[in-house]
Amino acid sequence: MYDSIDKNNPFDEPSSALDMDLLTKLIRQQTQSRPLFENIAILGCGYVGSAVADYWQDRGHDVTGTTTSRERVAALSGMVSKVVLMKGDDLPAVQSLLAGQSTLLVSVAPTGFQAATDATYADTYITTTQNLVDALAQAPNVKQIIYLSSCSVYGDRQGAWVDETTRIDPLEHNSQVLHQSEQIILQAANHDQKVCVLRLGGIYGPERELVGMFGGMAGMTMPGKGDRFINWIHRDDIIGAIEFARLNELEGIYNLVDDSQLTVKEQVKRVCSAYGLPPVQWDTSKLSLQRKSLQVSNQKIKAAGYDLIHPQLLV
Repeated sequence: MYDSIDKNNPFDEPSSALDMDLLTKLIRQQTQSRPLFENIAILGCGYVGSAVADYWQDRGHDVTGTTTSRERVAALSGMVSKVVLMKGDDLPAVQSLLAGQSTLLVSVAPTGFQAATDATYADTYITTTQNLVDALAQAPNVKQIIYLSSCSVYGDRQGAWVDETTRIDPLEHNSQVLHQSEQIILQAANHDQKVCVLRLGGIYGPERELVGMFGGMAGMTMPGKGDRFINWIHRDDIIGAIEFARLNELEGIYNLVDDSQLTVKEQVKRVCSAYGLPPVQWDTSKLSLQRKSLQVSNQKIKAAGYDLIHPQLLV
């Protein structure tokens, strides 16, 4: 059922080129001075990582991107200066990746399209972050670490608001792993190395439009009220916030979602209306199996100076 959508952690699909002129203009208006060109490493070049790589490489940075898929090497070679085939559980490979880099973006996810096992999930995040902390201790040249996490760490709040000060006590295994990984990577922070954790909402954008996620519900009768809140962020704003974090040397945890706090019912209605699809009906006599619902505050990153490119949900 589409009412069970959880797109909080989809970093593992290929990207397309972006026209980011607007993003660049916004970033230049609100950033501190940084070296014009830097050596940057991206651990994990999936849907988000490859788009950021394309953006940075196009603006003159020397970008090293990693992938765990041999089939992705050729495509990434056109986006970055160097492609490395590696996994985060390989400590020597992580140490080699960080050599000579100024900035590190971590955008990892389990490989493949099937659900990862608990062991694979833990290995992808916990082992990787442990290796990063060990490697960063020997890489003083790395001044900025940006780590992509997920708002799913908050769990089900039954529609209540959460912010970065909200106590985290996740019940689900994957959310526990993500939260533990956040705590591990934050251990790398010191006076010379800034660590910024971005907790992302559900990701959408080019080749991942909402009609593809919700369109299959058109004309159907769905269980429940559709009153569950799903928080979203456009890929353009993920790139924008990452660049903002790099240039402003952000540290600590920041939620990254847009301003549109809409229920599933409201989101589906907008999609169906925009594409001329038959409306969805809701059967309140039946319970939806998925009840994870929360409203995520983005005030902290906005207070830091970041202006959303797409503050409202695009359909």
